[in-house]
Amino acid sequence: MTRLPLRVAIAEAERALVAAGIDSARVEAEFLAAHVVGVPRSQLMLRPLVDPAQVTTLQEMVARRTTREPLQHILGTAVLGPVEVAVGPGVFTPRPETELLLEWGLKELVGVENPLVVDLCTGSAALALAFAAARPDARVHAVEKDPGALTWARRNIAAHGDRVVLHADDVRRPDLLPELEARVDLVVCNPPYVPDGTPVPPEVSEWDPAVAVFGGPDGLALVPAVIAAAATMLRHGGGLAIEHDDTHAEAVPALMRRRRVLTDVEAHTDLAGRPRFATARRAQAPS
Repeated sequence: MTRLPLRVAIAEAERALVAAGIDSARVEAEFLAAHVVGVPRSQLMLRPLVDPAQVTTLQEMVARRTTREPLQHILGTAVLGPVEVAVGPGVFTPRPETELLLEWGLKELVGVENPLVVDLCTGSAALALAFAAARPDARVHAVEKDPGALTWARRNIAAHGDRVVLHADDVRRPDLLPELEARVDLVVCNPPYVPDGTPVPPEVSEWDPAVAVFGGPDGLALVPAVIAAAATMLRHGGGLAIEHDDTHAEAVPALMRRRRVLTDVEAHTDLAGRPRFATARRAQAPS
């Protein structure tokens, strides 16, 4: 059996992805090739030759991607910070932008022993698991309402050692997690926040659950409830971070400022300079 040059197979995959309008065609072709070969992307060049069957598998995966099926669905996993989680139809695919929120949250926890963290609207549980992995001493709770997402969250939490406590609950419920009142060091949330009717890429419109993407006419349907829940759960000095649409640069910080118990409200941008998340802290106790 004649083996074939991997670089040629990757180049052909790249051309097909470019023709399909995939912006990061070269990178995605390499990720797919690495998956087929079974090595990290950084080690692809250590495998110069591949079997014809592997080339066929790569071509089949590329064909799926040209239909705009998300890369993560084809690979079966998505990466967020230090964790890799299973994803597929029925759950929102974690995005790299959320790593900035993760980084902010981890900085907030520096110096806090055995921190208590709550992830609202957890979806696949990727963000909750990222905090649990980065802070092995943390106690992490995650909340999700959607049955489809809960199935994926349970699977991922079990695969990572059941270090996250999952709650099948609605962030809009007034008495959400009363046992955590005024005890939590950090609340994070990546809620559905895209305004209804906003055009989105096919990877989103055809594959991500609408309930995890769209947040009402203005995209803010769940944000007041998230802020109210956080204001109740946070200890004095505890931090809050909420990811939001790039049209919410003023709206989400304004909603945070309406809660008198929250202070130090800040807006944050992503690596492209677009508004991406807002943060606040619960005011310190009066001296």
